Amino acid sequence: MNDELFDLSGRVALVTGASSGLGAHFARVLAGNGARVVATARRVERLQELVEGIAADGGEARAIAMDVTDPDSVQAGFDAAGEAFGTVDLLVNNAGVAQPRSFLKTTEADWDYVMDTNLKAAWRVARAGAERMKQAGRPGSIVNIASLLGLGVQFGESLYATSKAGVVQLTRHMALELMRYGIRVNAICPGYFETEMNRDFFASDKGQAYIREHIPGQRLGDLPELSGPLLLLASDAGSFVNGVALPVDGGHLLKSL
Repeated sequence: MNDELFDLSGRVALVTGASSGLGAHFARVLAGNGARVVATARRVERLQELVEGIAADGGEARAIAMDVTDPDSVQAGFDAAGEAFGTVDLLVNNAGVAQPRSFLKTTEADWDYVMDTNLKAAWRVARAGAERMKQAGRPGSIVNIASLLGLGVQFGESLYATSKAGVVQLTRHMALELMRYGIRVNAICPGYFETEMNRDFFASDKGQAYIREHIPGQRLGDLPELSGPLLLLASDAGSFVNGVALPVDGGHLLKSL
């Protein structure tokens, strides 16, 4: 396959929740393939190391404050991105939170906390990005980060799973309506990948038992294993891929009954 299909030169990418974990990885991958990257999070200081690392590797990136739960902050973030690089035409909607708790122990405050960030904010950011692409007459790609729990269930994750299932359905509706403007919308549904947030748990006896008993490959994913799926959905290599919720989970969803 022609490697130029995955080239993102000339593209302006915005990644939410880029201060750590998957978001930071996505920002590095996009910059490494030629995109100018706007890395966003609530606290800009947490983005500085990421931006400096991208620059050291020859890429271009800016750190911009964005609280995805605040409409004014989202609009200001897109304004600042436009001033820095031009219209964002590649959006990775990654910011998210979790509140593990059994269903009967969840509260309305828990519901609001998870849904406001994982679903409402995903809609808010995508809405702002798509509107600006349309106004600029610029085709683009939106990649929403859902989860394997948007496609399946697990004890103690009713709120997170519901929010990510909403992201999957939102992705499909956006894809249906925005393709007429040349804007593709897809979702990645990651399984379990080792990050600083879960490293201690998966290193524990309980975490190791979970890996052995629930993941067919009996291992966690490595972050680079998300790079190919991201580039496929972000670049011209996936120009006719639209409305897909792509599991990247090592076959976790195939677990036998």
